[in-house]
Amino acid sequence: MAKIHTPERIIMGIDPGTSIMGYAIVSVKGKKLEMVVMGVLELHKYRSHYNKLQKIFDRVTQLIVEYSPTELAIEAPFFGKNVQSMLKLGRAQGVAMAAALVHQLPIFEYAPRKIKSAVTGLGAASKEQVAAILKHILSLSEIPALLDATDALGAAVCHFYQSSSLTGSGAPVVSSSKWSNYIKNNPDRVKKK
Repeated sequence: MAKIHTPERIIMGIDPGTSIMGYAIVSVKGKKLEMVVMGVLELHKYRSHYNKLQKIFDRVTQLIVEYSPTELAIEAPFFGKNVQSMLKLGRAQGVAMAAALVHQLPIFEYAPRKIKSAVTGLGAASKEQVAAILKHILSLSEIPALLDATDALGAAVCHFYQSSSLTGSGAPVVSSSKWSNYIKNNPDRVKKK
């Protein structure tokens, strides 16, 4: 009889937003990371900010009930010049965190630059670069049209690398922000044709 391998951990990644919220679920089996689901919640069709917050809470709760994640990795709001946008984004993040807290999930918050650095080796990487590297790392068939989904996936992958590094099985250390050095130092992350 074949042994069934159940995930040791299930990480939910959230990229909070008041127009679009990205989400992703990854499973961890040993050192193997696998994408389970990834998508977005489009909120721009709702006029009321409070209605948007309710939709965020409901969707995060639905994902928790459906996939039973063991932890939440969420992107921290970046500091911008528009105070009103910052407040709205902070509320969206808080509502997603509240849904996780209701289900007693541990929450891990990562700055956008930290996520980009963990995934690509470059803290100033573009959303497109993050998406391309994630496509390669997780053998995704395609990159979604809305990159908020891959941003959420990046938060989950960042958390996997950060938490795994404590046990010695994390992401390779990148000593330079140059792509040639990154590829040379991480041959296991480069797909050969």
